[in-house]
Amino acid sequence: MKYFLLFSSIFIFNYNLPAQSKNVKNFAVDYANHHQFNGTILIKKDAKIIYHQSFGVAERSFNLPVKNDTKYQICSITKTFTAVLILQLMEQGKIDLDKKINTYLPSYKGESGSKVSIRQLLNHTSGMKNTDTASDANFMRYGIGFYHRPYTLEEIVDNFCSNPLINEPGEKFDYNNGEYMILGRILEIIYKKPFEQILEEQILIPLHMNNSGIINHYKLIPNLATAYYKGKDFKLIPNIPIYIEDFSSAGAMYSCTADLIKFNDALFSYQLIKQQTLNQLLTPGLDDYGYSVWIRDYKGSNQKYKRMERYGRIQGANCVWFHYLNYNVSIIILSNTNLTDLGDFASKLGKIVF
Repeated sequence: MKYFLLFSSIFIFNYNLPAQSKNVKNFAVDYANHHQFNGTILIKKDAKIIYHQSFGVAERSFNLPVKNDTKYQICSITKTFTAVLILQLMEQGKIDLDKKINTYLPSYKGESGSKVSIRQLLNHTSGMKNTDTASDANFMRYGIGFYHRPYTLEEIVDNFCSNPLINEPGEKFDYNNGEYMILGRILEIIYKKPFEQILEEQILIPLHMNNSGIINHYKLIPNLATAYYKGKDFKLIPNIPIYIEDFSSAGAMYSCTADLIKFNDALFSYQLIKQQTLNQLLTPGLDDYGYSVWIRDYKGSNQKYKRMERYGRIQGANCVWFHYLNYNVSIIILSNTNLTDLGDFASKLGKIVF
């Protein structure tokens, strides 16, 4: 009987996985067709990728299709890489999260320098006036802030991220790209290297993420999808010209699904930071936000689950990364349009997986 039960459990596992993949495939195709999805989906459960598929067009001028190795702007997923780099320094004793900005960035000009901690930058509770002032409704006419001219990260922090406080530090969540630009500049000061080089040496090269990096206007990136944006008053158009590299440590990365699952796996197997450090990153505070990610509890029909969520969007570039903490399921969706609600898509895919 013991051996029969063991055999049965193995048989059930092997039998259910293809059926589950088929259900995911059928739902994904239907949802993609009905919601104009354009991009790549990767779903991994435990040690197996159960779904990896692409839809749509990478470059509309030439009708070039999206493929599974297509690269995309990953926007604010970049912030999790920055958070990990900061936490690595914390583990090495080179950063204290409760020290203030000026401890590590003495040249910082804003009043926040002596009042805002590294921890408050990580969890978006600095209280600083937000650098992200342009709305989607106005960007066609007025552009997006300072992103229409190229700057170094030092120049960005000095000129655009030294804003006055409008809230007491630690009291209010306010999502602000400027906070992660300051963190990137602190990394540059400590390492005495550009952020891009730090990212490559500490994460991308060790994980063999050969199809990931920082976007630069003066660098040709093969196989990078063109992003397209649709507004209320106009049809789908290429993103208006901006210098994506100005988003730097807050949102300037590109990657592909196969590379991002390497980062996902390394993070959750404690290859990049220790378990207790990862627990800090995943501890929800104001707005259910930890360090660079949201952590939320959900109740399904038969179970409860805890999910890490990371979204990213710059005009038409659009992405989502979910990791179910108590089920070891990861969902990554990368897109080059804003036509589809990726959060809804990923949530519904998660329900199919379970």
